[in-house]
Amino acid sequence: MPKTATNPKVDAYLSRRDSWQEEFARLRRILLDTGLTEDLKWGEPCYTLDGANIVLIHGFKDYCALLFFKGALMSDTAGVLIQQTKNVQAARQIRFTSADQISGMENVLKAYVAEAAEIERSGAKMDFKGTEEFAVPEEFQARIDSTPALKSAFEALTPGRQRAYLLHFAQPKQAKTREARIDKAMPQILAGKGLND
Repeated sequence: MPKTATNPKVDAYLSRRDSWQEEFARLRRILLDTGLTEDLKWGEPCYTLDGANIVLIHGFKDYCALLFFKGALMSDTAGVLIQQTKNVQAARQIRFTSADQISGMENVLKAYVAEAAEIERSGAKMDFKGTEEFAVPEEFQARIDSTPALKSAFEALTPGRQRAYLLHFAQPKQAKTREARIDKAMPQILAGKGLND
């Protein structure tokens, strides 16, 4: 497979990183050998196949990771894929805490990237849960029932934006906090915007 050309945006990003520099460099070297196209998306190095996202390198406080966009469709023969949170449907991570750990997994990582690229080539799609399968917090349901404009605006949002709001509203344990989140988000919803727009 031809070696991927480096992207100057990723070079600049890596030169500014404070943490996980050696780990990112090793992951990048592995990914550059896969023939995928290197880009910078969401502020992180991302590797694509014909414009489709395959895998992303990202770092957190306690670990860095490869994120496979359709990881839930992968066979995970080495048992290393992790669902980042219970609400993540498609993506899966492989987490690392040292450069040596990455070096020891190089063959596994190359095989996983090859499988992820093959899944994309096959046209396989994720079967996502529909918005109707997400619980509507009772505080938000009451607000929708009493505010027709809010109900219309919420229903006009894309399914992904609706799910983001429902998850955001349902997260707090206390009703008072849920109500505060709903109050704060109402102008965004009424303006037809998503939680992160």
